[in-house]
Amino acid sequence: MSIKIPKLTVVGAGPGDADLITIKAIKAIESADVILYDALINEALLKYASKDTELIFVGKRKGCYAYQQEQINELIVSKANEKGHVVRLKGGDPFVFGRGAEEIDYVKQFGLETFVVPGISSSIAVPAYQGIPLTKRGAAESFWVITGTTKEHQLSADVAIAAKSSATIVILMGMGKLEEIVRIFSEENKQELPIAIIQEGTTENEKSGFGTINTICEIVKEKQLSNPAIIIIGEVVKERVQLTSIVKEFHKV
Repeated sequence: MSIKIPKLTVVGAGPGDADLITIKAIKAIESADVILYDALINEALLKYASKDTELIFVGKRKGCYAYQQEQINELIVSKANEKGHVVRLKGGDPFVFGRGAEEIDYVKQFGLETFVVPGISSSIAVPAYQGIPLTKRGAAESFWVITGTTKEHQLSADVAIAAKSSATIVILMGMGKLEEIVRIFSEENKQELPIAIIQEGTTENEKSGFGTINTICEIVKEKQLSNPAIIIIGEVVKERVQLTSIVKEFHKV
């Protein structure tokens, strides 16, 4: 019987569409002895796990935490020592507001081997599925990706700095702060700046709303948009390309 070395692989599960997963991520899932997964991953990805793999939900739903972060850290260590390879499966990319680096820092002190598999971030993929280019010549030369809610549950101060620029601004976890975001951009006289809100992007439940800083709050109420959603602000929103369809699968003809 081979000895299993305690190790952690932090894996990005992509933005929601189960096909937007990397081959390396699938290999990690297949080799896992334990998978700790978040609420924002597509649970169809768990089909790649072995029938002997222990699956543990550690995410947050409707404001309720299955585990606090400190408990997740401890669980990774205990399960790795008990069973071997722990895969921490996170939505999007684990190093883009995913706490992946925090978990690796924690477990290293216990001697675990650590690895990361990058994922496709929702900050890029979700606008793309709606035909929105985050950069386009003549419209935007850069883009910011900002958290809407900091550790202290406040809107990031970076939003106010970004609002002074001509960059595309992508805000994650910001729906609860939408009125504050609108106020910041209005104070910069950008009431007519285009804005898009995309809920559950890249999935079959995707919903979206398009408007301006001046109109978006009413559009959100009308379309009943809520979390999980991302906010895209900038001239690129009106530069949307017309896609034939949101392709879920490719088939040989």
